[in-house]
Amino acid sequence: MRVRRCAVVYIEPREHAGFDLGSLLAGGGGAVRRQGWIAHAPHLPGEVVLDIAEVECLGRLSPREWAEPGILGAASTALPKLLECGLVLAEGEAGGDEANLRDSHWWPPAAMLHRASRWRGCDAAAATEAAGLATAEGLRSNLGSPPPAVVARAIPEDRVPLPRAAGAGFDELLKRRATCRNFASRPLSAEVLGAMMQRVFSAQETWQVEDDTVFLKKGSPSGGGLHPTEAYLIVQDVEGLASGLYHYHPVQHALEPMPASVDSLEELALRTVAGQHWFANAPAMVAMATRFGRCFWKYRRHPKAYRAVTMDVGHLSQTLYLAATDLGLGAFVTCATNEADIEQALGLDPLEEGVMAIGGFGWRGHVMDNARVDPAGQETDDQDRVGEAKQEDAGIEDRRKNLRATRQEGQRDPARE
Repeated sequence: MRVRRCAVVYIEPREHAGFDLGSLLAGGGGAVRRQGWIAHAPHLPGEVVLDIAEVECLGRLSPREWAEPGILGAASTALPKLLECGLVLAEGEAGGDEANLRDSHWWPPAAMLHRASRWRGCDAAAATEAAGLATAEGLRSNLGSPPPAVVARAIPEDRVPLPRAAGAGFDELLKRRATCRNFASRPLSAEVLGAMMQRVFSAQETWQVEDDTVFLKKGSPSGGGLHPTEAYLIVQDVEGLASGLYHYHPVQHALEPMPASVDSLEELALRTVAGQHWFANAPAMVAMATRFGRCFWKYRRHPKAYRAVTMDVGHLSQTLYLAATDLGLGAFVTCATNEADIEQALGLDPLEEGVMAIGGFGWRGHVMDNARVDPAGQETDDQDRVGEAKQEDAGIEDRRKNLRATRQEGQRDPARE
């Protein structure tokens, strides 16, 4: 049997502090510190605790060349554990996530960051409340003063005032944009859902270079014009549409049904947003999942590639907010998510297609059960809009006609954006 080390592994020296009664009785401080070693590998689900012999064994193996265990000498005693946990691979048995990572174009530190920052089964809301951090007052009381909201780099006398633009419709739209934490128990119409998906995630144009090389033009910018982010929907309350999981096809502007979740949709939605119950009842939620291979096809093992895909999701998030606000909807986007849980429900491999953020939208609730951050005071409650609902729904078709007209204006090369 020949072996080799896994493709990517990082070793962290970690100090553990404890109490030592003997030290205290001997006149010491009673504290003892021990050095430990932690292995982090992006193809593994979690960290692995090692001893110094196991670290030495890893250091003697190549990640590329197969070797006989005999070259390890005394360090070979550590081999069984390293084989069992997946940090060392046996020839003929290597495969799975490690092989996928080896064949991909991840920049290793980015792969490590992506895997290590994913959650499974976390209840962020409960943890925040238990720590007393659920309110602004609690944050200030427990954490002290925050860094200043604004930083100045010159004295007031040296500042150069800029002219302010006259207010326009877009300025009012920006003022109304706010994260919604209170959704009404009112279904979305299929027309509203269609308008949201068209504005945020649809391909406005396509540019085909060859049969196997196609670029898309969307309403948000994307690194290299590659648009690697997919939209998966958790549909909970949309008229005429069965509740469930869907994938959005951005060229056909259509929903593709996904296999049903093992758990109820309500449980999955709540777990997906890590217990943030103020988001979990949104009629439509969207998991934004990046197909990393689409980006890494061009940016291979590039130190900026992961930053590019996070920016893509940020652009889509802002477009989602503005599109929802323009339609009179409330919206949210959060990265406090249990990515591992929703990826499992969707059947995604996180190193091939990983969830980066969750967004959602729906009608605003007329009761503010959960505090919101809206310094501009422009957020309109659903109670004020009930009388306008029919007019708004009827106006959706006009909006969609305008969108279609906009899409027909000019032909642009998305790869040059």
